[in-house]
Amino acid sequence: MSETFTALMLEDVDGKPRAGFREITKADLPDHDVLIEVAYSSLNYKDGLSVSGKGRIARRLPMIAGIDIAGTVVESRSPAWKVGDKVVANGWGMSETEWGAYTRFQRLKPEWLIRLPDAFSMQQAMAIGTAGYTAALCVDALEAWGSIQPGKGEVLVTGAAGGVGSTAVSLLSSKGYTVVASTGRTETHDYLRSLGATSFLDRAELAAEVKPLQKERWSGAVDSVGSTTLANALAQTVYGGAVAACGLAGGHNLPGTVMPHILRSVALIGVDSVFAPLARRQKAWQTLAEHLDRAKLSTMTEVHKMSELPELANRIVAGQVRGRIVIEIA
Repeated sequence: MSETFTALMLEDVDGKPRAGFREITKADLPDHDVLIEVAYSSLNYKDGLSVSGKGRIARRLPMIAGIDIAGTVVESRSPAWKVGDKVVANGWGMSETEWGAYTRFQRLKPEWLIRLPDAFSMQQAMAIGTAGYTAALCVDALEAWGSIQPGKGEVLVTGAAGGVGSTAVSLLSSKGYTVVASTGRTETHDYLRSLGATSFLDRAELAAEVKPLQKERWSGAVDSVGSTTLANALAQTVYGGAVAACGLAGGHNLPGTVMPHILRSVALIGVDSVFAPLARRQKAWQTLAEHLDRAKLSTMTEVHKMSELPELANRIVAGQVRGRIVIEIA
C-alpha cells in the first residue's frame, strides 16, 4: 500500500475554493522531474488569501497551496539535481497553476529550484521566503536605478510591519540607509525600530487624497501596498528618485497622475518575484546573505505547525500578523 501523507488542499465546494487537509500519495503529485521532501514553508499574504478563501488565487482546482518551499531532493530525473541536495523554491505559479508547498512531498521542475544558500538554514530561508526575497529584489532594483545612497536622503517603506516591509527595513538599515517606516499600528514601532527604522509615518497620511505633486521627501521607496499609498509615495519622491512596487494589499488601482514622472523624472519600478529570472533571484539571495541580520530575522519570525494554517491565514488577511510566519511541514 502506498504511503500517505497530509496536504492542505484547495477543492471546489459549491463553486468556490475551500481549504482542507487531505491524505494523498506520491502518485497523486504532478509528474515533474524532482521530488522534494518539504521541511518548511511560510505564510505570505497571498497564501492567506488562498487558504482563507478571501481571494481567488488558485486558477485550477484541486490545488495544494503554499508558494515557498525549502526541502531536500529525494528523487531526481534531472542532471542538475541529485538526492540529498538542499533546495529552495519561490513562486513559479505554485498555489496558482502549480501545486505548492503545504505537503510533506512535492514534485517540482528543476529550473524552479535554487540551492539553499550556505548562509541560511532551511528554517531561516523560509523566514525570508517570498516576502523577504521580494524585499531584496526591491532593494536591488532601487540601488541599480541609482537614486538612493547610504546616509543621503530618506527611504520610505510602506506596509513596514508586514513580511516584505520588515525585511526591507532590516536590509536598508544594514546597508546604511535612513529608513522611514509607514504603518498604521503604533504598537509595532518598537519592533520596527529594532529592525533599523529611524522614524515613522502613519499610513493614514499616505491613504489621503492624492495631490499630483507634493513636497519632495523620499529618495526611494519600497511599496507593498499599492493604490493611494503608492500614488502618494510617487508624488512625494524627489527629482530622479524611484519607487519599487511589489504588492497590492491596499488595492490594484493607481489613482495618480503622470506629473511626478514627467516633471521630476520619478521612476516606478515594477518588481515581480514569481517569474524573476535566475540571475536576479541569485542576486537577491546574495543580498540577503550579506546584509540580513540573523538576529533581526529571528525577532521578525514565528514558527507554527501546518495544522495551524487555517487560523493563521485569517490573521494575516486581517492585518494581525507582524513579520514572518514559518510553517513547519516535516
